[in-house]
Order: sequence, then C-alpha cells, then structure tokens
Amino acid sequence: MPVPDHLFVQSVAKSMGVLEAVGARQEPLSLNELAEQAGIDRSTAQRMAHTLAALGYLEKGPNGRGYVLGKKLLERTFDFLSGNPLVERATPILADLQRQTGERVDLSLFDDLSIIYAMRRQSKRETFFATLVGRRIPTYCSSGGRAIMSFLSDEAVDSILERSTLAPLTPKTLTDKAQIKLKVAEARSLNYGLSLEESLLGEIAIGSAILDRHNQPVAAVHIAGSLSEWTSESFTQRFAPLVIEAARALRRA
Repeated sequence: MPVPDHLFVQSVAKSMGVLEAVGARQEPLSLNELAEQAGIDRSTAQRMAHTLAALGYLEKGPNGRGYVLGKKLLERTFDFLSGNPLVERATPILADLQRQTGERVDLSLFDDLSIIYAMRRQSKRETFFATLVGRRIPTYCSSGGRAIMSFLSDEAVDSILERSTLAPLTPKTLTDKAQIKLKVAEARSLNYGLSLEESLLGEIAIGSAILDRHNQPVAAVHIAGSLSEWTSESFTQRFAPLVIEAARALRRA
C-alpha cells in the first residue's frame, strides 16, 4: 500500500482539479459537467466554482451559463515567466535567432514526461496552437525533448518511455520504443533532436538541449519550419548550427 502523505491537502488538490477540468474543455462547463470531470460531487463543485470565481480564477460563460477559466490566471503566467531567470536570459537570444532564421523559434522547459513551451516567437505562418505558451508536448516525440533525453542515462530514457502513454499526435508520430531510442541516440551524436511531422503535420523541427550548472538538461531551444519550403536535409544543414549555438549560449548564461 502507498504511504499516506499527511502534508497533502485534498481540498487544494480538488480545486486544482476543478481548474484543470474547466481548462480541458473549449466551451463552458455546467456544474454537473464540472463535478463529473473533476471527480467530485455537485455540492463540492458548486462551492469550489463559486470560490474560484470570486477570486477571479473562473468566470461565468457567455449569457452567464457555465464556467470558463478566468483572466486572473494570466497574472500567474506573467509571474512565472517574469520570475524565471532562464526565460529572461533567453529572450534576447531567441529574438536574435528568430531574426536570423525567419522561422518560429521556441524555448521549452523539461517537465519529465513532457516539455512545456515558455516562449514562442512566430514566423510568417502559424497554426493557432503553435503560437501559444503553456502548450505541452510529450518529451519522447518532440525535437527538444529528444535532445533533452540525449543527455539522460539510458535508465532515465527507459523510465520516460515506460511511463509515457505513447499515443500518436499525428499519423507520423513515432511510438515504437526502439525507434524512439534510435532517435535519442542520433541526438546524442548530432547534439540536436529532429522531429518530422510528429506533433504537427507539415512541420519540421530541430531542438538542442540547455544544461544547468550540473550538466543536467532543463530546457531546449527549437527552430520549426514548413516541409513545403524545406527538405529535412536543407533545414538541418541551415539551422542546426544556429540552434546548437543558441543552446550553448544559454548554457554559458
């Protein structure tokens, strides 16, 4: 049996579950839907939704029906980004990288089974979701994630693959563990990871890992382009040296 965690506050966990349930849907959630999605009873859902709305973290949907995420959550995003030294140091480096490449450049943060985008500088064409910070991509199928995994031990890589769902994001997503490990090994030799249409059809992306002072991977720099304009060979030849140098500059920082 698992050891009880006496410091874990169930009410806080439930309130976070309410926020996550609302955030997982694109339309307002009714109290009944909220209770079902969050795994709590309707009375608890009502009290928590009321409290979170009073604090500004939830808002009523159009015409006062259901709940949607509140604008105050954006303040916490600002707090995180403005207080993160890596994001601050990366800002001028990614701005310069975007000017050099003319393509989208991103900074992602390593969070075990996924990477989460903290900075995204757009190019001339983008899909909506590819422009937003806060989006998560599984570590195993992202260019930056594979670059990060290339600095981990084989045991750590195996652990990530064992605990990952390995569900494809596109028809091109690699989900075979042996193939993914080959991509990680390739990233070790090249100092960058490559992803071809694995998170977005038509997209090629390369990423290089950022290491902390203990030589542990904590983040990655990405450059993404369109396969309608680039072949895999021409894209990596043009941009691999740039993404590697940007990541190295942030390691030095």
